[in-house]
Amino acid sequence: MTAKFLFAMLYAAITLGANPVFAEPVNLSKISELRAGDMNKLLIHAEPREMSSAGFLDENGDKVTLKSYKGKVVLLNFWATWCPPCRAEMPSIDALQADLGGDTFAVVTIATGRNSLPAIKSFFKEADITNLPILRDPKRKFSRANGVLGLPTTLILNADGNEIGRMQGDADWHSDEALTLIKALLPKSETETDS
Repeated sequence: MTAKFLFAMLYAAITLGANPVFAEPVNLSKISELRAGDMNKLLIHAEPREMSSAGFLDENGDKVTLKSYKGKVVLLNFWATWCPPCRAEMPSIDALQADLGGDTFAVVTIATGRNSLPAIKSFFKEADITNLPILRDPKRKFSRANGVLGLPTTLILNADGNEIGRMQGDADWHSDEALTLIKALLPKSETETDS
């Protein structure tokens, strides 16, 4: 009995200590109250929504899934090289990743539909995008499975990988309003060091 109890305590300590993101669920109604400026366009769901397990491709053509980001709050942006609003918001998305990206937050941008790898690389170079991964959904399987109908569309995922918010259209994702909202989704220890 003592060995089982010690094992259970050790397991609980490792689980809680290894991933503080799950320690306290985010109050979505309080997050909704933080919407201002461009963030007024962000729809916050009453309950988290499950995401599709369909994959997308990395720069090398290898399959990637959202499981790679489990444990992180994710700003998931669907865009295209031929979409002017997508191109306009990309520098602010890149700056968001530069400022907040790390162990508990990631920006994931997925070029959806017909976007050649050379065109993506050329745009990233032209716009000085240096902090974002090159990910593609050429046949739109992942975007369609997640109800993305127009571009740009940005989803916010909680650390469990479920959708908690969605915005259609472009935004300044590095504005004070956006940073306040995103920081409110992160674990307290992460945001307290930024204050």
